[in-house]
Amino acid sequence: MLTRKQHELLMFITDRLQTTGQSPSFDEMKEALKLRSKSGIHRLVTALEERGFIRRLPHRARALEVLKSPEAVVPAAGSHASSGQPAITRASVIRPDFAGRRPTLPPPSSTETRTLPLYGRIAAGTPIEALRDQSSFVEVPTTLLDNGEHYALEVSGDSMIDAGIFDGDTVIIQRSDAADNGTIVVALVDNEEVTLKRLRRKGNSVALESANEAYETRIFGPDRVQVQGKLVGLMRRYN
Repeated sequence: MLTRKQHELLMFITDRLQTTGQSPSFDEMKEALKLRSKSGIHRLVTALEERGFIRRLPHRARALEVLKSPEAVVPAAGSHASSGQPAITRASVIRPDFAGRRPTLPPPSSTETRTLPLYGRIAAGTPIEALRDQSSFVEVPTTLLDNGEHYALEVSGDSMIDAGIFDGDTVIIQRSDAADNGTIVVALVDNEEVTLKRLRRKGNSVALESANEAYETRIFGPDRVQVQGKLVGLMRRYN
């Protein structure tokens, strides 16, 4: 069964994928559903995933796939689309018809992998000192890699959960000393701490921004932060 808010979110995600080909951000979902906190959106997304309506694509930080469209569930009377926004039902619950079917997933585009060095754990919360373990490696699908040199880091902490990055995930980093505003980067702070955050620049200030309302954005002078790489992929193990 889906609650009204779960159905509203499913309609919004479906409409955005159909019109733009890209999943909406958690901020966009929060605004569309008029919620105060992104944690509420996180719970709704998790509920839809557990009920088989959507799936998080495993190797991208922000990507959702709709497995069962809103038209596949019993519609509520009086739903209307307006102003280009998805129709929102007034029913309290929706009864899905699973019919025992499993979604057909596309075959992987490539089975080729590349061995990358795994440089310990990186904080997605409070910065920690970089670990340079030269003895650990990880096999990474080449579909996650761009041009240039890459390395892997294991995430520690929960400050990037609203970007789809969780404690224990392995992030794939393209080595780089520059990044555009809004890019998730590995940042070296004061030449001794390293952290995974979203980079924002304004004037002479550099902000390292979390994707979790429980964490504050940290502001630094331009000479205190060095970009060490850009996030290009993510791997997750399910136990």
